[in-house]
Amino acid sequence: MRLKNLDYSDMNQAQKKIYDDITSGPRGSVRGPLAIWMHRAGLADKAQSLGAYCRYSSSLEPLLSEFAICLIARIWGSGYEWKVHSKIAIEAGVTKDIIQSISQGKKPSHMSEEQQAIYEFTMKLNTDKKISDELYKKTYESLGKDRIVDLVGILGYYTLISMTINVFGVQHSEMQSPYMDELESEIEI
Repeated sequence: MRLKNLDYSDMNQAQKKIYDDITSGPRGSVRGPLAIWMHRAGLADKAQSLGAYCRYSSSLEPLLSEFAICLIARIWGSGYEWKVHSKIAIEAGVTKDIIQSISQGKKPSHMSEEQQAIYEFTMKLNTDKKISDELYKKTYESLGKDRIVDLVGILGYYTLISMTINVFGVQHSEMQSPYMDELESEIEI
């Protein structure tokens, strides 16, 4: 890891307040990319607040939000994020077959209509950097206004998470590398 996690005793007052806010919330601890952001209290505060919304208050139910998070983790090859959220996704009801397909860079079969919409939207947004009117309409019809807005927020937030993990080499304790090295191939559209 390129930046060491700060010890609580070395934090300034702003950092300690954010640390205390995070540890007293649903996350329970400061780890992974949140620990990196603690070096910049303002970023940590704003990013953790957005993350709390995306993770715990989104209009996308966990089955769909965790599916989207896994897609972003795979797109970025972010090992830490994959390790954490692939387990959460399965607990939320995403099938093991779908998770395995994503991990192998393959388009999953047997997705629900909503998962199909999220998959196509996420892949096109990441490859084309925009969404066609036709795809927007199709996704809107499947997800509705609130869930499409929250989907874009989740994809953006977890892209920031993945970038942080990859730049600073944030490594999950159960992995040999911070990256999904064995999965460097592009994911199927």
